[in-house]
Amino acid sequence: MTRIFISGEIPAIGYSVLQDYVVHVYHGENVIGEGELINGVKDATALLCPLSTKVSRKVIESAPELKIIANYGAGFDNIDLEAAKENGIVVTNTPKVSTDATAELTLGLMLGLMRRIPEGDQLCRTEGFNGWAPLFFLGRELKGKTLGIVGFGKIGQAVAERARAFGMNILYTARTEKDNTLGAQYRSFDQLVEEADVLSIHTAYSDETYHLFNETTFKKMKKQAVLLNLARGPVVHEEALVKALKNKEIAGAALDVFEFEPHIHDELKLLPNVVLTPHIGNATVETRDEMAKLAATNIIFYLEKGEALTPVI
Repeated sequence: MTRIFISGEIPAIGYSVLQDYVVHVYHGENVIGEGELINGVKDATALLCPLSTKVSRKVIESAPELKIIANYGAGFDNIDLEAAKENGIVVTNTPKVSTDATAELTLGLMLGLMRRIPEGDQLCRTEGFNGWAPLFFLGRELKGKTLGIVGFGKIGQAVAERARAFGMNILYTARTEKDNTLGAQYRSFDQLVEEADVLSIHTAYSDETYHLFNETTFKKMKKQAVLLNLARGPVVHEEALVKALKNKEIAGAALDVFEFEPHIHDELKLLPNVVLTPHIGNATVETRDEMAKLAATNIIFYLEKGEALTPVI
């Protein structure tokens, strides 16, 4: 019997795609633990798992019937790919559907940080203010600023497209220089860091990008530059970031992902020039529906046709 285990609740459209199969869903309030996951997949043919589910070698080797792991997320560093490959298990993800939502949040965080929107909201809700004044609560405009995009894939390019509407100058760095119609200019990583007023991270996570932004990097940035991270938390060395912010080596930061997620560095929470969001880059009704549909459809295609739509391995 074909059995599908879903390790966390997903939008209804995902269940409807799988309605012809036997589906069991983990409904716990917390992220599923390894023991519960092993129990869930021990006789499952397919696993559909949110990005927060850690699929270890132990989990994979406890599921002899498992044929496909459909990850609900563009990333897949939560899955032991080597163990999956050794056991003949296909792994899929949900790329591209997150592009617009993540790009929109990037501009939202950029505006929030530069115009001090969260600070202003907090002030209005607490002590209040004495009225309009020429030098009161000054922020900075995006127009005329140089945006440096680290990683120029679908999301990076979508950010560039939106930033152009604000009159920003667009630079990017990537593994290779890319043809583009966005007026974005290529720079080496070091050049980008030195020239940008706003640095926005959208690169894939790997050993090469681990702590890409560190104490040395922050010292190369402009003192009025700000950093945004909507990629993966460990790309930024948070302890070094805190130090750079406290020493005013850079002007601010906006983070949607964290090095030791879901833990957030305590000092980041106390700094007024930091905007924090709880990993909501693609958290829109529209995008989460599309992610659920794609993850579920990957399972259907593989079980019925022997091929996946968006395989990682």
